[in-house]
Amino acid sequence: MTTATNRPGLSLVKNQAEPVEGTVVDHQGGGRVLEPRPRPAWVTSPDHLKKAVVHAKDNALDWAGHHVTHAPYYLGWSVRGYRRLGRRWLETHRDDYPQMVCSAQEELRAAVGDTAREGKARALVEARRAAFRKHKMIHWAKTASWGVLTTAGGATGVLMGGLWIDLLVGFSAVVVGAWHGRPDRTDQMPAATPLATPLHVAANPHVAGAGFQSVMTADQLTAGGKPFPIAAASTPGQVAECVLRAMLAEGVPVVEVADVVRHPWGWQCTVRVEEGTPVAIIDKAGDLETRFDLPTNGVRLQPIRARRACAVLRLIQGDPFATAPGLPYRAPKSMSIMDKFRIGTSVGGDPLELSLAGVMGLWVAASGGGKTGILQALAEGVTACYDNITIDLDPFGDGLEDLGDAVRITARTNEQIEAVLLFFLVMAKGRARLRAKLGMGKKWKASPERPAVTIIFDELPKGSALAKRLYFDLLLVGRKELIVEEAAAQGGQSNYLGANIAQMVALKAVGPCKVEDTRSVFGDGSVKEGYLPHKLSPATATDPKDAGHIFIQGVPGMADEPVEYAIHEVPSATLRQLAEERLAAGLLDPDQDSLDAMKGVDLPEYVQATYDNDGNLKKPAPVELLTWEQLLKLCGAQPPAGAAAPDERIAGLVTDAVDLMVKAGVDRMRTEVLATALVDHKPEGYEGLTPDELKTRLREAGAGSPVTLGPLDGMQNPRGYKRDALRRIVDDMP
Repeated sequence: MTTATNRPGLSLVKNQAEPVEGTVVDHQGGGRVLEPRPRPAWVTSPDHLKKAVVHAKDNALDWAGHHVTHAPYYLGWSVRGYRRLGRRWLETHRDDYPQMVCSAQEELRAAVGDTAREGKARALVEARRAAFRKHKMIHWAKTASWGVLTTAGGATGVLMGGLWIDLLVGFSAVVVGAWHGRPDRTDQMPAATPLATPLHVAANPHVAGAGFQSVMTADQLTAGGKPFPIAAASTPGQVAECVLRAMLAEGVPVVEVADVVRHPWGWQCTVRVEEGTPVAIIDKAGDLETRFDLPTNGVRLQPIRARRACAVLRLIQGDPFATAPGLPYRAPKSMSIMDKFRIGTSVGGDPLELSLAGVMGLWVAASGGGKTGILQALAEGVTACYDNITIDLDPFGDGLEDLGDAVRITARTNEQIEAVLLFFLVMAKGRARLRAKLGMGKKWKASPERPAVTIIFDELPKGSALAKRLYFDLLLVGRKELIVEEAAAQGGQSNYLGANIAQMVALKAVGPCKVEDTRSVFGDGSVKEGYLPHKLSPATATDPKDAGHIFIQGVPGMADEPVEYAIHEVPSATLRQLAEERLAAGLLDPDQDSLDAMKGVDLPEYVQATYDNDGNLKKPAPVELLTWEQLLKLCGAQPPAGAAAPDERIAGLVTDAVDLMVKAGVDRMRTEVLATALVDHKPEGYEGLTPDELKTRLREAGAGSPVTLGPLDGMQNPRGYKRDALRRIVDDMP
């Protein structure tokens, strides 16, 4: 490398008669010194000047003869030139109008339901279509005018002129095509070596700097050179030399540096080691940061799984996420839960897109690690779906906060959270038996009529023991039924979560944390593979630092690689506005088929009451299975659309049933016993009431189907109704 200390000095050379001798540095030859050259004699001699002119004339004739001999070569250029002219004509003919029309049509589709906005969007579509038609007419007119003039002139010359005119016209046509078809500079570049195009560039041609880059091997380094800071490098070759010298000085067996790319935040390249794996670079990251004169965590490595010896090395000099795009606007009910949506950007500029349909997830970050922002990014996507119900659970904090209006149920107390989890656990089991009947196959198919459910459970470790057990059971059965849980915690270790959940979920992401959390979530060898979320810094009161930055595994359709991502940070005002729009568009409720299927599901034993051998209650049920209306009421949510209050006949039935149980001193009754007691209590009102009719009328009141009661009336486990459940219906009546 040529530095300021060994660069040759430059001086002005005056016009002298005698030869001037000096040193010429050939930079392409690695600093090779050429022999001294005398000043050419023809510069000062008229005779030599005359000979030089004659020699130049001869060379020009030779050049012309060579090009005439190779005429077929230019015919190929000419054909390519006319193809290019055709493409240019088509681009000019279309201009940007097709894209403008498409964007207007997209706005029209997004405005469905909003009369004023829809009218404006439709007018915009018509205006842009009219402008496109006018542009095409003008362009056709211009094309026809020039075409007539050119064709008429050429035809006249060919018909009226002689042989030389014909040859001249033909030659002119070839020259015009060849001029427009001459090869670009990039067409003459040598093909990139396999190492010069790493996998992430080949798969993403829009990555900055994608294409051929110089390659340098350790054998090309000159002896005696020393490592130097990366700031002193300004070309790909200098960067490759800087990387090689620094790594060799630290004992890293690197043999090649390729595909050097300049980014606004620093440099990126691909390195190959001769033995072992690129893990050696991770072990030396701190020392390499000193060699490169980079900030802490300025050396980022991404091993390439398809090439064990290679890794993408990023040398971070600035903020790699400063130019990341913001959150795209998603209108209410503008996407399906099956669609991918963008939540963040990688350190290399690639989008982080995912779909949560059937994907159980665990999101881990320490306090200040940005969990709230991460969960809000997830919720922003799923609340924009036309076939999904979003549930927000948080036993400690504010959960989704600004998106609360777009959430169907918000549960904060243990009672609410346990009731919600039990409800959807039973629904998942009911859907498993319902799929075949509906012809869905092996997985539930989401639709606006039969929506999916996404449960976002923040601060999972702070939930009650019962809530965590219900969460765990739902984790096992909810995936195929599209009842999905996304849990968040401040730690990923099993003794913190209560179970080895990290090894059971498909999708797992970790932000700023402890190194033990990295190993617990991603595996014991993950640190050596390049997963380094524990090197990220959580936010403070005055500095966001790396809050919202994550490493992630299990994204559907994306390879698991140790890449750092930043989740989109959305202003609170924007989230509140989106939530208001989505609430106004209407929130979904479960389908009636799923609700009906729940009636045939047995409750887990650990949520049922226990009795002694004599049928006396020993321990009440820790949580009751509520109806959907009761669950909404418990959590302070709006009742289902179109829900009507029960008529007086049904309301009186529930009230009479509760009164009978109170007078009898019992907290439950079998269906048959309750029907008989009502007939005896009020013969004029319940004459001929059968157990089946009682079930139907209580179901209309919102009591659901009979539940298991435990040992009662000499029976081991009969079914019937509990007094507290019926009383809750009475309390909820207007």
